[in-house]
Amino acid sequence: MRNFSVVGVGHSCVDRICIVEHYPEEDGSTHIVGIEKQGGGAAATALVALARLGVSAAYIGERGFDRESEEEIALFGMDGVDTSLVERSDSSHGLMSFVMVNQESGSRTKFPQRDNNPDIVFTSSQREAIASADILHLDGTNWQNAISASTIAKESRTLISLDGCSMRAEREKNIMLAKMADILIMNERYPLRLSGKRDHREALLEISDLTGAEVVACTLGRGGSLLVKGGDVIHYPIADLQPTLDTTGCGDVFHGAFLASYLKDRNPDRAMRFATCASALKSLKRGGRAGIPKRDEVLGLLAKYSAGDCR
Repeated sequence: MRNFSVVGVGHSCVDRICIVEHYPEEDGSTHIVGIEKQGGGAAATALVALARLGVSAAYIGERGFDRESEEEIALFGMDGVDTSLVERSDSSHGLMSFVMVNQESGSRTKFPQRDNNPDIVFTSSQREAIASADILHLDGTNWQNAISASTIAKESRTLISLDGCSMRAEREKNIMLAKMADILIMNERYPLRLSGKRDHREALLEISDLTGAEVVACTLGRGGSLLVKGGDVIHYPIADLQPTLDTTGCGDVFHGAFLASYLKDRNPDRAMRFATCASALKSLKRGGRAGIPKRDEVLGLLAKYSAGDCR
């Protein structure tokens, strides 16, 4: 069986991206000026980013034989993400997500389909892939799948990366999963909800103490990102590129790019800056995947970012 540097378990879907004139108030209306189709999903898009950056990546999941399942798998294949570990059955199905992109600001509003697929019963091949990987990447959208995969990874000392973007109603479940992570990078809301704090810096420091993860960070959209380092919290401003057409997938790409850099030398500071530049480049194109850059593109921007030329 082929070994992969990163194996992912989490949300995958097909995005129907609608570019709208502006985002209306509830019960209002606007015009759709363009429609595109791309692959989506937090863990899935991070894997695509890894593959584009030259890292071998595979997706583990349950899918059916419907049109959406076929589209998901085909879109993974176009970007070099291995899907041989996807189990297919008549009881599972592919997923769609509708993304409304405001052409005035580049902001996006998502309407993902709820994933009602059965929990993964990990096969021997899937377990071996996790055990032999350098990193298991999760997004936690299915808590049971994430816990089961993390348990396999812990047994084999595979590093666990968690995209803190999806929470359960039961706080103890969120804490349990966060404590499994070696690399915990969260979105803007997650650390505040997990910790109960109102300040991101206080929240990150508390979560670092709580989990003992070697990397604790969060992304803040145009506010940049934060990393716990040596008992302090370091701020990384965005790489301010124009025009920003669409922020869909920027956080997912950040995760993939961080891992691609971290795999090289486990330097979180360098990985944060690399991920900042990768996500900025993605924003120059619409959709979650079309703008994902290659490594040389990121390195070119990284040189300017490190010199302070694009902040």
